[in-house]
Amino acid sequence: MSSATGSNIVVTGATGNVGTSVVRRLSEDPEVASVRGLARRIPDWSPRKTDWTAVDLASERSDLAAVFQGADAVVHLAWAFQPTHDPAATWRTNVLGSLRVFEAVAAAQVPVLVHASSVGAYSPGPKDRPVDESWPTHGWPDAAYCREKAYLERALDIFERDRPQTRVVRMRPAFLFKRESASEQRRIFGGRFLPGPLARPELLPFLPDVPGLRMQTLHTDDAAEAYRLALRTEVRGPFNLAAEPAVDAKLLGEMFGAQPLRLPRTAARTAIAAAWNLHLLPASPHLFDAVLRLPLMDCTRARVELGWRPEHTAPEVLEEFLFGLREGAGAPTDPLQGRKAS
Repeated sequence: MSSATGSNIVVTGATGNVGTSVVRRLSEDPEVASVRGLARRIPDWSPRKTDWTAVDLASERSDLAAVFQGADAVVHLAWAFQPTHDPAATWRTNVLGSLRVFEAVAAAQVPVLVHASSVGAYSPGPKDRPVDESWPTHGWPDAAYCREKAYLERALDIFERDRPQTRVVRMRPAFLFKRESASEQRRIFGGRFLPGPLARPELLPFLPDVPGLRMQTLHTDDAAEAYRLALRTEVRGPFNLAAEPAVDAKLLGEMFGAQPLRLPRTAARTAIAAAWNLHLLPASPHLFDAVLRLPLMDCTRARVELGWRPEHTAPEVLEEFLFGLREGAGAPTDPLQGRKAS
C-alpha cells in the first residue's frame, strides 16, 4: 500500500545518526508491522519489531532487490562523509550505492521510496529570507557532499519520470544533531585532535563571526518524525526540514555569553584549508565554502502537508549536542560509538 501503513519498512544506513532515530521511531509506531535495518555491521541494539541485515551498498555483489522483496517502503539514509581527501571513494558509496538502491526498489516493485537529500543539495541562495522546495538543487560543485546530493536529485528526477507508480519523497533537512551523535560528528568533522571535553562555552573568549556563516539546524529525532509522517501520508516530492531560529554568531554569542569577533572569510578558509591539507581536520574547506552559500529553508510544506512540527528549537539542539560532546556520548552502533567505546 502506498501509504506504508501497517507495513514492512526497510531502512538503509540504519545505524547512523539519522538511521537510529528513524528505526526507533518506526519501531514504536503501532501501525508499522516490521523494520529491517541495513548496515555494514550488525549492532548490539535490538529495538522491537526490528531485524538486521549486513549490507555494503558500495559492493556490486550486494543483492538489494532480494533484500527489498516484500517491503512496503524503503527509507534510504546510508551516507559516507569520509574520506574527504578521496572523493572517488565517497562517490562510489554515496552515488553509485544510491543508484543501486533506486534500481533495487524498481526491481522489487517497492511502492514507496523515501530518500535522504539535504539542504546541501540546494544551489547558493539567500541568507536573509527562506526559500521553498522549488529553489534549484544544483549544489555547490566544489564540495563533494553537495555535488553528490545534487546528482542524486537528478537521478530521482529520472526515476520518478520512468516509474510514476512509485511514490518518491525527498527529505531535505538542515544540519542534524543529537546527543548520541556527538562523538561520531566530532570524528567526522573535527577529528580526534578536537577533544570533546573542551567543548565548553566558558572556554570561548570570543566567537568567530564569518560573513555568510548563517545556517539552520534540526534535532535528528525531529527529522525522524518527518520520515515517519511521510510514510503514513500520501505525499510526494521534496520537504524542507529545519528548526527555528537560524544559527549565526549573534545567536551563539547570546547562548554562550561570548563576544562575536568579525573574521574575514579568507582568513577562516585559509586556516581550515591548512588544517585539512595537513590531515588535521577531516572537514574540507570546500564544505565550508558551501555552508557560506547555502540558502535558508522555508518549512511551510512540511507543516501543512505532513502536519510536522519540530519539538526542539535550534538553541536546544545545539545545547544537547555540546553536552554530548563534553561527555563523549554515543550509542551501541558502530558509527555512533562514544568516547569510552572507541
